[in-house]
Amino acid sequence: MAEPADTPVRPPFGVTGASGFLGGALTRRVLELGAEVAVLERDPSPSSLLVLEGLADRCERRPGDVTDAELVDRAVAGCDTVFHLAAQPIVGTANRSPRETFEVNVRGTWNVLEACRSAGTERVVVASSDNAYGPGAGVPYREDSSPLHAARPYDASKAAADVIARSYWTAFGVPVATTRLGNVYGGGDRNTTRLVPGAIRELLAGRRPVIRSDGSPLRDLLYVEDAVEAYLAVADLLDAGPARGAAFNAGGGQPHRVLDVVRALCAVAGADVEPVVQGAGTPPGERTRQYVDSGRLHELTGWSAKVGLEEGLARTLAWYREHPAALSG
Repeated sequence: MAEPADTPVRPPFGVTGASGFLGGALTRRVLELGAEVAVLERDPSPSSLLVLEGLADRCERRPGDVTDAELVDRAVAGCDTVFHLAAQPIVGTANRSPRETFEVNVRGTWNVLEACRSAGTERVVVASSDNAYGPGAGVPYREDSSPLHAARPYDASKAAADVIARSYWTAFGVPVATTRLGNVYGGGDRNTTRLVPGAIRELLAGRRPVIRSDGSPLRDLLYVEDAVEAYLAVADLLDAGPARGAAFNAGGGQPHRVLDVVRALCAVAGADVEPVVQGAGTPPGERTRQYVDSGRLHELTGWSAKVGLEEGLARTLAWYREHPAALSG
C-alpha cells in the first residue's frame, strides 16, 4: 500500500498531465504527503482541479508539451520519481484526429522515457489503460494472460505506449512500470463525454441524464482517490524490484451496468428522475463488458479499492457542486 499521510515522501516528484483530472488528483495527494512536485503543463486551465483547489502555486510549474523532446529533458531533470499521465484521453477525438493522438500518446511517452533514461530517474510510472487490451480480450482482463489486442486509434496509442515503456526496462534498465486502470471517476474530470461527469452536468442543470447505450454495458468504476493510491503503490514497488518492466491493473472490484450507475447518481443527487436511454445495445466502438482483475497489485502491495460506488458518486457530486466551473467548458 502507499504510505499514510503523515509519512514523509522523498522529493522531488514530476507529474506530466497535471492539468488533467487524474494528474491533478495525484499531484494533490503527493503535496499532501509533503513532497515537492514539478508539473509539466501544456494547456493550463482555470477550470482544472489544480487551479480550482488552489494547488497550482504550490508546484514548480514547467510549461510545455511532451512532444517537445528538449523541453521534456529539462522538465524531468532533478526528479527522482516521474508519473507520466499526459495524454490525449478522448476516444472520439482519437478517431477524428489519430495523428495528434499518436504524437502525444506515443511520441510523448518515448520522449519522457528517454529523458528519464538520460537523467537516471529512479522510478517511472507510465499511464497505460485497460483500453489497451482491446475488444478481443476476455474479461476480467489480466496482465499476463490477456493480450493487448487494441483495434482503434486511442486503444492502439495506449497499447503502444505500454509496450514502449516496458522495453525501456528490458533494453536500458529504466525502472518503469505501467498502469492499466478501469474507468476512473471523481471530482475534477472536465470531460463530459464520460459517463459520470456528463450525467452530473445534466443533473445539476435540472435535466435528465442521457445514456447513449441501452444501459446494459458493464463498466469497471474506480474512484479517483483509489486510483491515486494505486499509482503510489506501484511507485513504491519499483524500489523493491518486482514492478520493474511490469504492468498493473487497478479497478473498482466489480463491474456495474451503465444504467445502474446513472440511477445511483440520480439517487445520491436526490433527483426523482429516470435516465433517458437513447441507445439500442452497445454504441459502435465500445465494449459490452470491460473490467479488470487487480489481483497482482493487491498481492504485491495490499492495494484494493476502498471507496464503494455510492460513496464515490456522493463525493463526486459534492465536489462539482462546490466547483461548478469545472463543468462549464
